Amino acid sequence: MVKASVSPCGLLELDVQQMEQVKLFQALIFNGLFGKLFTGSKSSNSSREFILNKDDNLIWNNANMYLLLPMDPTLESHDSFCINWRVIDEAATAVRLMRKIHSDGKMNLLAILDFDQIYGDLIHLANTSCEVHTLRNVAVLAVHTGKIYTALHVTDLSANSTFDGVSSKKESGFKTFTEYFEKKYDIVLRHPSQPLLVLKPSHNPHNLLSSKIRDEGYGENKNDGTTDVIKVNNRVHMPPELLIPLNLPEDILRAFYLFPSLMYRMETLMLASQLRSEIAYDSNISSFLILEAITTLRCSEDFSMERLELLGDSVLKYAVSCHLFLKFPDKHEGQLSSSRIDIISNAALHRLGIKHKIQGYIRDAAFDPRRWLAPGQRTNRPFHCKCPVDYEVVTKDIHVIDEKPTIKIGQACDKGHRWMCSKTISDCVEAIIGAYYVGGGLRAAVAVLRWLGVDAEIEEELIMQTILSASMKTYVPKIDLVEALEAKLGYAFSVKGLLLEALTHPSHQESEERYSYERLEFLGDAALDILLTWHLFSSHKDTDEGELTDLRSASVNNENFAKVAVKHKLHHFLQQSSGILLDQITEYANSLENSSMDEINLSSDAPLRGPKVLGDIVESIAGAILIDTKLDLDVVRGVFKPLLSPIVTPENLELPPFRELLEWCNKNGYFLGIKCTDGDKIQAILDVQLEDVLVIRRGFGKNKKDAKAHAASMLLKDLEEKGFIISKNAIRTEQFQKQCGSENSCYNMFDAMDTQVLTPFWGNESAGPVLDKPVHVAVKTSKGGPRVALYEFCKKLQWPAPKFDSVKVLPSSACPPSGGSSVKATPTQEFFASTITLHMPNSDVISLTGDGFADKKSSQDSAALLMLHELQRRGRLQVQEI
Repeated sequence: MVKASVSPCGLLELDVQQMEQVKLFQALIFNGLFGKLFTGSKSSNSSREFILNKDDNLIWNNANMYLLLPMDPTLESHDSFCINWRVIDEAATAVRLMRKIHSDGKMNLLAILDFDQIYGDLIHLANTSCEVHTLRNVAVLAVHTGKIYTALHVTDLSANSTFDGVSSKKESGFKTFTEYFEKKYDIVLRHPSQPLLVLKPSHNPHNLLSSKIRDEGYGENKNDGTTDVIKVNNRVHMPPELLIPLNLPEDILRAFYLFPSLMYRMETLMLASQLRSEIAYDSNISSFLILEAITTLRCSEDFSMERLELLGDSVLKYAVSCHLFLKFPDKHEGQLSSSRIDIISNAALHRLGIKHKIQGYIRDAAFDPRRWLAPGQRTNRPFHCKCPVDYEVVTKDIHVIDEKPTIKIGQACDKGHRWMCSKTISDCVEAIIGAYYVGGGLRAAVAVLRWLGVDAEIEEELIMQTILSASMKTYVPKIDLVEALEAKLGYAFSVKGLLLEALTHPSHQESEERYSYERLEFLGDAALDILLTWHLFSSHKDTDEGELTDLRSASVNNENFAKVAVKHKLHHFLQQSSGILLDQITEYANSLENSSMDEINLSSDAPLRGPKVLGDIVESIAGAILIDTKLDLDVVRGVFKPLLSPIVTPENLELPPFRELLEWCNKNGYFLGIKCTDGDKIQAILDVQLEDVLVIRRGFGKNKKDAKAHAASMLLKDLEEKGFIISKNAIRTEQFQKQCGSENSCYNMFDAMDTQVLTPFWGNESAGPVLDKPVHVAVKTSKGGPRVALYEFCKKLQWPAPKFDSVKVLPSSACPPSGGSSVKATPTQEFFASTITLHMPNSDVISLTGDGFADKKSSQDSAALLMLHELQRRGRLQVQEI
């Protein structure tokens, strides 16, 4: 791990000559390390030119102008800059020598100093001579390639030596180093008897910002067996006379590999700081917090906007709900909900984001340090513009791209065009709101809404008018009921009429006063949403966005609140006049009581869906307390914390049964068959083909969701009994069975033929459907094609997905296996060999080993292709390579 700090040192003025020197230094180092110092080549039939021969304007852009210069630690001072001018001057001298050598597009080696003879231990370089011991761990520039190397040591070999045991260039027909340089570069060495230098080439910079990328490895640093491409630590043998010493200390040279990551992080933090200045609320909001809010998952960083977006969604909903509730006292719940949707919908947030140019701040692509450019550096990885626009700046026109292979979401082309999904912009707006809520509370979040143009101001006068209106409601006849509920809640209302309103169902109207809990339910829904979301957000800081979403979904839903109402007997206080509703409430309450209310997990699915009114009164009571306290969320939190406890945690989180089953199938390589049919009750048929058993379950429900949940719950229990899965849904399954009375009566929900497949069975039939003729499978020969084709074939027949076992083989272990048409590894390299195993249900297990390849995925493709041909031999399919 490397820690870097940045601190201001004041103002430094450079004269014209100094500016020329530092620009030559920066252009040479960054292009020599990470780019190219030459354009054109023989293969492209274009003349080869030294890029620093040309006008500076071609590589320097005043819009992106800063200098990265070495400091001299021996002259350290807190009062002034201590630039290492010696190193800079050496680099500028090297550039001028390169200009002489490559002045007319050809190499003029007469510009290199000539030495008649070699004296003692001196080594003759391109422009100087030095002692052998000084050529260790120093940076040098090759005059013929323009690449920067690190000189490691001097060898006993000379240019007259053969390639044997040193290089593979013998295979190209070159016998000696002298012959190689003469035939390939038209260079006749003047001192072929000089000892050669062993050089370490420069390499591409790595992304040092993301542990996700670091953990997976990068290039030659991968050593955990997960690498895709094996890069051997190669060394270069070079005649000294073709090298210009740069006298760049090794520690400074290593620092240059940090710059792409370091400067990229600084640039993005400055971008976040600029957005903070645009919003102009409070400079104390952390720039890193805003950076998190504008970073998508696509960036593969250790942070992203997802958690903040989830929080911002709740904050936005709450702020807008309070504003609408207070501003429009005559609107009913349906009208308020419709108005809220118009304000907080993704489409509305997208329009606001575009209006405030949020898209320009969003980071939506992984940082590629190879495409990062320092001022004065030319790219050698162009991303040519193929965008369907004929101008460079896209501001107003929104282009909808369908089936455009040239468009890559998030990736900027060379003209600066970036394409992103509209939802990314709306999500970012919510994340920014969430960031300001974390950094500055509700007041800061409302300031962001004000900047966006969302009217969410909460006026004290409107709060007092609402309280005054509620105080006029008659509650005296119900005073005993009100006081009893206040005692249960542990909160005494200042305005008793608010609590009575929160308990009144629309069906119950005893007086001329027409009111119900619906408006307060609208407000309380938003209040409980933000309270629970903030609790989960702040309590589980290390929980990823996906699990946080699951926790929120399990906590903030009507079913969970319905259980809260029954658990705390709140339904006894409900004022309603509907016999049907009373029967539904009674049935639901009895079903929960039979399930042992003391042990019930509030996040699990009940055997019977609770009437919506039960969840509504919990939310309406929260809304009533919120108004009674003049929007004091802390009081609402204090009242509802014991009511909602225990709040779900990652340890006791239970996914809905269908979701759990689907995730288990995806994780373990099985395909879930799903069929739904309509009738008096919706029927769902779920089946999973394991290696030697087909498990089928059917479920019924009022809708497809309930029917699939019913079937999935029973199927999970089947898998658990067979030892395939340890499910968290055992309690839920027992509840389904208790609802039916017994296991047998549950089976009686199906006809006689159906009961034969309600339990797993073991068969000896051949796997898959009976095929009149082999299935035609199109196999792309490109990378990944065989694996995709085999996967889609197994999915079609619902076979278990094939499994790969890839092993890295060291050069000394064995030669790569043969049998394929293209073996990409040589005996002198590490390579991967992959074994594929395919279980044909109720039939054979096929295991094959593919060819050895330098990268794991290619070796898996080889094994997959062998498997496809084996299935073709068995008459299962017909391979068609495309």
